[in-house]
Amino acid sequence: MALQCGIIGITNVGKTTIFNCISNTKGETNAYAFSATKSNIGVVQVPDGRLYELEKHQVTEKIVQTTVEIVDIPGLARGSNRGEGVGNKFLGDIRNTDALIHVLRCFDDENLPHIDGSVDPVRDLETIDLELQVKDVESVMRKMERLQKSSRAGDKEALRGLEVLERYRDHLENFNNTRTLDVSDDERAFIDDLFLLTMKPVLYVCNVDEKSAVKGNAYVEKVQDFLKGRNAEILIIAGATEAEIADLENIEDRLAFLKDAGLEEPGVDKLVRSAYRLLNLQTFFTVGPKEIRAWTIKKGMTAQQAAGVIHSDLERGFIRAEVMKYNDFIALGSEHACREAGKFYIEGKNYVVEDGDILHIRFNV
Repeated sequence: MALQCGIIGITNVGKTTIFNCISNTKGETNAYAFSATKSNIGVVQVPDGRLYELEKHQVTEKIVQTTVEIVDIPGLARGSNRGEGVGNKFLGDIRNTDALIHVLRCFDDENLPHIDGSVDPVRDLETIDLELQVKDVESVMRKMERLQKSSRAGDKEALRGLEVLERYRDHLENFNNTRTLDVSDDERAFIDDLFLLTMKPVLYVCNVDEKSAVKGNAYVEKVQDFLKGRNAEILIIAGATEAEIADLENIEDRLAFLKDAGLEEPGVDKLVRSAYRLLNLQTFFTVGPKEIRAWTIKKGMTAQQAAGVIHSDLERGFIRAEVMKYNDFIALGSEHACREAGKFYIEGKNYVVEDGDILHIRFNV
């Protein structure tokens, strides 16, 4: 789907350690601030146990998971909007993403000094927010300058745009993120072309030590209190522990490690699924003897659009979609049983695909 989720945060909070746990590419980690000179891009498989449940009812040669792109953006710091720590380049990388994973340092480590001298995840969160807000003010002001020229000529749309942009500017200058400003869809259209950094949806990850992996710690509680009432999703992940688990090749060793840590599954699996939801994505399946595959679509896409995700020819020559619901297929056990029970549906090009749908596309090119 070519959608990206960016991992951001203050330098030395464990972003790359977490990135390396989930990605097919590996970034370099060390204890030196601003040592990274470029962002790392990786393709991440999205864990989905439904694939293996489907295999129980349809013998297949292979299972193919869907994927999402994750970008590990090197650490920012106070002054990044002015280029500190090559911050301007990395802020540009953030602009190209569709959603953000904000990693917060919630652990103590004498061997990994904090750039500000002490561990305080709320201060770090506010630092990053401020850097993004300052950059967004610049973007809004530049567009206001352009609209002012048109407004002088009596352009009513430009005048309305100026009013909306002034609200965004004031909101940002009061240290608020643009995603929290209550505006109509028509008003939001005036800033759509700016790709504002603080408009992107955010998932917060508290990176903790191993003993805090299950219940968190005082740092996590501080973050939770600060974000209370903001409808923000917060995950607790022990990055260093997850890295050790990811290095184990034997699945039994991984399960034993997880059990010792008090975890039912790797925290990074939860992270990937949350990132997938954050990007407003969902999954449909194709099921057959050659492969069972998960496909990614944006929520609200039609059957014809979903066909195009498989191949452009399927979208171009779309005739109909044969649809089974995942729960029906699992409960009844086969396509034949779904047909017999009236749970096999013929849908046209405007059918809106639901998460978990099993599709077979009929087409003619």
